[in-house]
Amino acid sequence: MASSSSSLLLPFFLIIFSCLIALSSSRKSLTNHPPPKILSRSGFRFSLQHVDSGKNLTKIQKIQRGINRGYHRLNRLGAAAVLSVTYGPDDTNNIKAPTHGGSGEFLMDLAIGNPPVKYSAILDTGSDLIWTQCKPCTECYDQPSPVFDPKMSSSYSKVGCSSGLCEALPRSRCNQDKEACEYLYTYGDYSSTRGVLAKETFTFGGENSVSGIGFGCGDENEGDGFSQGSGLVGLGRGPLSLISQLKETKFSYCLTSIDDTEASSSLFIGSLASDIVNKSSGRLEGEVTKKISLLRNPKQPSFYYLDLQGITVGSKRLSVEKSMFEFAEDGTGGMIIDSGTTITYLEEVVFNTLKKEFSARMSLPVDESGSTGLDLCYTLPSEAKNVAVPKLVFHFKGGDLELPGDNYMVEDPSGGVLCLAMGKSNGMSIFGNFQQQNFNVVHDLEKDKVSFVPTECGKL
Repeated sequence: MASSSSSLLLPFFLIIFSCLIALSSSRKSLTNHPPPKILSRSGFRFSLQHVDSGKNLTKIQKIQRGINRGYHRLNRLGAAAVLSVTYGPDDTNNIKAPTHGGSGEFLMDLAIGNPPVKYSAILDTGSDLIWTQCKPCTECYDQPSPVFDPKMSSSYSKVGCSSGLCEALPRSRCNQDKEACEYLYTYGDYSSTRGVLAKETFTFGGENSVSGIGFGCGDENEGDGFSQGSGLVGLGRGPLSLISQLKETKFSYCLTSIDDTEASSSLFIGSLASDIVNKSSGRLEGEVTKKISLLRNPKQPSFYYLDLQGITVGSKRLSVEKSMFEFAEDGTGGMIIDSGTTITYLEEVVFNTLKKEFSARMSLPVDESGSTGLDLCYTLPSEAKNVAVPKLVFHFKGGDLELPGDNYMVEDPSGGVLCLAMGKSNGMSIFGNFQQQNFNVVHDLEKDKVSFVPTECGKL
């Protein structure tokens, strides 16, 4: 019988895995818009900074802060699915406009305009629009860098109302006096950005400049979750996203462990996305890449849906209806992969089944204090050295992804508890970034595949 255990080294003890473990959206196609001028290259690379990096926080504190942000994001994403059903793409009520992910956990550095002005923006795979706050601001939040002044850039130009970019917006109107396409982009909990759609030169990595990128020049921006950055860069499937405008078919991100204070996470766009691991010392020898299918949800065309077909805890595959993992005809349900949500959320029925099976295979008592904000924690005895923890396998179409213990268990030394870094949701499941740590997660949009390449992300 093959071994069904591996080890997870935590600060105070060793966890042994037994068998127990074998351890929103842009709705119209982009037409009549001249493509951005793109330089010949092998791709772009960005360093990603976690929004809580540089703060004196423990691992569990970072997860708790991520969970708090995740509640807002979960509501936004859930609202996106519900509103897409209730209000069609031609609904003219701006207050009920289609919604998107918004907020996020990672920041990327870039520059806008000529001369280039540097700023940090939130990376978001759950939405499309690229935007930043612009002068003159009538309603703006405090941001880390100076607000962009389009009058100071020689490469700034407004997008006309007949442009394909304007037509690609889920909500827009033509301001004849200003000869400009005005937009409203909402994020589910009534966070929003409003302003003028424009084109600019964006500079990536300090040297690669691309002209003619469409972006939102927002002068009315409000809501929770934006203040960590000076705008947002959408990486969704829709025509307004950075990936689509660059006409790239691949991108990847490689996220270091949440408590890694030395190395940085990375985003790769273009051929670098799939080549970078082989060109570095980051690949984990002996580990197998899992290539799984991406699904398209016509009701939510911006999101990246995974074809989840089942979950195994220990040696038992959970007894849940396959329909619990699928999106319904009305667009709700299904599982998206998301860089901007910290932990994984499963539909409540599925999570409760997993929770019951997980606890049945644990030898530790359940902690009922609720002190961590996580749904399932166990009390650690003070003398504990070795703790058996069930394995966790997600069965996707195309491959079974068995997670390392560090990607779903977290210890709170101060509270003496060990917790499952997952939660429950309604209306949509999300595969969060904690579960994606130390994988180069390659999105191949041409083949509708996502690959999980086991990687020491800090070595890329």
